[in-house]
Amino acid sequence: MKKWIVPILLVALFALFGMKVYNSTIKLDENVNEAWGQVESSYQRRNDLIGNLVKTVQGAADFEKGTLESVINAGAKATAVNIDPSNITPEQLQEYNKAQGNVTSALSRLLVTVERYPELKANQNFLELQSQLEGTENRIMVARNRFNMAVKPYNEHIRKFPNNLLAGLFGFDKRVYFESDEGSEKAPDVDFDFE
Repeated sequence: MKKWIVPILLVALFALFGMKVYNSTIKLDENVNEAWGQVESSYQRRNDLIGNLVKTVQGAADFEKGTLESVINAGAKATAVNIDPSNITPEQLQEYNKAQGNVTSALSRLLVTVERYPELKANQNFLELQSQLEGTENRIMVARNRFNMAVKPYNEHIRKFPNNLLAGLFGFDKRVYFESDEGSEKAPDVDFDFE
């Protein structure tokens, strides 16, 4: 009987260690999922505001329909990109970033075009929506940073030895970070010529 005590204790210790690693990994994984939910929530808030902004701008006489249509289309395409937060690949994140970047670009063109419409610039609803959009862009940046901050401890945890052996066994994979858009390291050209 005594010869079985040591192997039983070793198995019990390994099982306890495995449970600790598994539970810690689940907690970190859920933190990443929650952070991703905040990113999506921030982008959804922006898309909801875009609808109100477009309706307000449509009220302006002779406003460029092409500009409005590009904002509407970009928003529709961005909401069509769905990602499973537990299985984000770099390619999926790049597609998501591209779709959201198209919304940002379309909004920028819209806001530049608005400069030509003094009656719209003086519209209180438009000014409030513009302010809310600016705040939402800040929320998006904060949510993306928090997502990256949640990914880091998760990735560190599953890559450390001996956690990496159990993480692989349980199917936990490294998560990808949000990265800046391609070309964002270069300062944009600013052109104030509206003609």
